Parts: sequence; C-alpha cells; structure tokens
Amino acid sequence: MAWKKLAAAALCAAVVWGLAVSIRPVGEYVHAVKAQTEGARTEARSAGAEGGGGDALLERIRAAAPRYAEPPVDAVVDRVWHAIPGYNGVELDIERTYEAMRGLPEDAPLRPVLREVEPRIGLDDLGPHPIYRGNPKKRMAALMINVAWGNEHIPSMLGTLRKKNVRATFFFDGSWLEKNETLARRIAEDGHELSNHAYSHPDMAKLGSAEQYRQIARTEALLKEKLGVRDNKWFAPPSGSYNATTVRTAARLGLKTVLWTVDTIDWKNPPPERITAKIRRDAGPGSLILMHPTASASAALEGLIDALRSKGIEPGTVSETLSTARVPPVEPTS
Repeated sequence: MAWKKLAAAALCAAVVWGLAVSIRPVGEYVHAVKAQTEGARTEARSAGAEGGGGDALLERIRAAAPRYAEPPVDAVVDRVWHAIPGYNGVELDIERTYEAMRGLPEDAPLRPVLREVEPRIGLDDLGPHPIYRGNPKKRMAALMINVAWGNEHIPSMLGTLRKKNVRATFFFDGSWLEKNETLARRIAEDGHELSNHAYSHPDMAKLGSAEQYRQIARTEALLKEKLGVRDNKWFAPPSGSYNATTVRTAARLGLKTVLWTVDTIDWKNPPPERITAKIRRDAGPGSLILMHPTASASAALEGLIDALRSKGIEPGTVSETLSTARVPPVEPTS
C-alpha cells in the first residue's frame, strides 16, 4: 500500500509540474498578443493620421491641413539690418487633432491642434553679426533700457512696467551695478531681463581687443556674482559704438551684439508726447526700442506701450522679441 501512495503522489506532482510548465508559456503568449494588438492599434492610428486609412474624420482633417500651414522663415544676414532672426512656421498636427476630435459628432467644427516648425537656419548659424531688429513677421517689440545713471527715474519706470504688465531688458553698465546692487535687485525681482552694457561706458570702437574683452567680461562676471544671471545672451555697446572686433569679442563670451531699430533720444529730454509720436510712427514688428532712465522716458513709457499695442504689437524683452517662437495675434487697441 505504501508504494501505491508513493506512486500516486509522484504522479500528482508530475501533473502539477506539467501544468505549470504549460501554463507559463500560454500566459506569456497571451500577454505578447495583447501587447502586439495594442501596438498595432497605435501604429494604425498614427499611419492613418499621417496619410492612410479611410476614416472620414482623418480625411477631413488632412483636407484642412493646408489652410493652417505657414512655412518657417530662416534667419538671414541683411545688407542694411545685418543679422535678422528667423521665425517659426506652423502646421496642423493631424494626429493630435484627430485624437482631440474622436467621439465628437461628425458635423462638429474642426478643433485644430497646431505645432510650430523651426527654421532651418537660426541666428547661431549666421556667425557673429550685429543685430538691429527682430523678424518683421513677429508682432513684438523689445524695450531696451540702458542703465549707467538716472537712478531717480527707475522706480517710476518699474511702476509703469508693472501696471502695464510688461517686461523689459535692462542693460547694466558694470560700474553702475557695483554701486547700485540693491536697485538692480529690485529690477531683477520684477522679472525683467538683465544684460551687459560693458563696464565703464567706453567707446568700444576705440579700444583694442584685450580691453574690449575686459570691459564685457567684467560686467558679465558682475551679473553672475551680484544678480545670479547665468544665461545672458546679449551685449549692448555703449552709445552704439562698435566694430568687427567688438562683435567677435562678445561672441567669444557667448553674447550677441544688439543695437536698436528706434532710438527715443530721451537723453535730450524731448517732451513725452514726441517720444510717443515717434514710436507710433517708426516702430513696427520686431523693433528694438532704445531708452534710458530719464525724466522724458519715464513720463513717456505708458504712452509708448499704449502706442505699440494700438498697432497690434506687444512690447517685451530682447530675448522674447529675437526668439523664433511665434506670438499669438495682438488685437490693435483704440
């Protein structure tokens, strides 16, 4: 009897082991089939959205795609304006539009999902060239405020910028920054862009290469040390004086040399309405607008911002204006 019990136990163990061996591959097979099926579905959706299949919604979206397409604009070196940045194009994202509209009624209005298309050539591809303006297709203008004096007007300008919800780019003279760190921090705390205006407001074109490097590098170090600026991209030469050495030297420090499209000439203290009228007349999409902390600029700043917005142009920083990123249309204000 004992040997029969042993035989039965052995037989039972063998059956259990055999089932385990057979069940495991079956489970793996089922899992693989499920994964394959889901992968096929995803692939089919993608293929259909990009150009296959007979889904009526997909066909409708594909047919609409050309209406939303706008090609990107490459950066170029212009004979007059020197380096001009590119501007992103846009196209209909067919697959994401399809996913957004699945399950809606057949006659539902199209809900386009767009994606930006970067240009083939950007500013970095052009080499070292000065920049006087942004891309004319981009309805932004940069407010460039060069600071080497005029402390008494900065608080009121900051107040206006806060009121109008605008960020500007402040270019600091390094020697000013050393003496006015607290005020510079107030500017930084308001979210404005902080950039390089050399160290002692020199005539850069009259300096040798080594001194030009020292002027820019010293202020760049101060921006990092005093204000924690790690990603500055811009150098504005004092009084707009520069030569090819200046542009190459700034490039060695990772900076692009920026000038201006429209000069408010606020240092001559014109009436504020004259500055506003000049902006209304001369500023356009992509303009870089030069000003300083003067009584005229402070008094004109709100009207200047309103003048830009009346033309459907949004004021902002140099980085925002010179980037290739698209901006939504701005409705002109009356």
